Amino acid sequence: MSPLNHYQQPIGSALPDWQPRPFPQRIVLEGRYCRLEPLATRHASALFQAHQQAEDERSWTWLLRDADKDEASFRAWVSSVCELRDPLHFAVIDKRTDSPVGSLSLMRIDEKNGVMEVGSVHFSPLLSRTPASTEAQWLLMRYAFDTLGYRRYEWKCHSLNEPSRQAALRLGFQFEGRFRQALVTKGHNRDTDWFSIIDSEWPHVDRALQRWLAADNFTADGKQRFPLASLRA
Repeated sequence: MSPLNHYQQPIGSALPDWQPRPFPQRIVLEGRYCRLEPLATRHASALFQAHQQAEDERSWTWLLRDADKDEASFRAWVSSVCELRDPLHFAVIDKRTDSPVGSLSLMRIDEKNGVMEVGSVHFSPLLSRTPASTEAQWLLMRYAFDTLGYRRYEWKCHSLNEPSRQAALRLGFQFEGRFRQALVTKGHNRDTDWFSIIDSEWPHVDRALQRWLAADNFTADGKQRFPLASLRA
């Protein structure tokens, strides 16, 4: 039950020791399968080639920008965002090949209230549906909650982007609602679905992710022994 003020109005849980959280920094985050490096122009060529492995441009459908037609255009985009403070973009480096295979960012960073969002997620075919793709998400979550002490971690996507919706639920995000007619993107309406993990949920989410990412959860040919949802149940 919420505490009441002197007017007997509910005012929410008290946070007497709360302080604004540190702002995320351009650091390297190391995992077993991948590492996250601050996105830089040195990643552009290999990352563009990784995206070229796709059979078509369907992975761009729900992104806010269109596919780059050549490496020079992609490099220009990387140059335009790689020094930004928010969004703070990271390249996902496959530790087997030491090459970038995708990118994602921390964005809408609100250090005063301890809230941030993971966004601009674009994984090439070399990364999608691999342990490294899950680990990349976990590395950013762990940085947000364990290192920086944020209270809330958000995921937002086009309401029609079913792969993104299912990815959020698989990782442990809770669906919160749909913001109708939130954006106009590429000449079409976008309703935006909101998901989040809060700090009280993080330990349970974290345990399940670590169990799933453990080496003994995979067979010799790389197949998972237990799906992530079953480890969180």
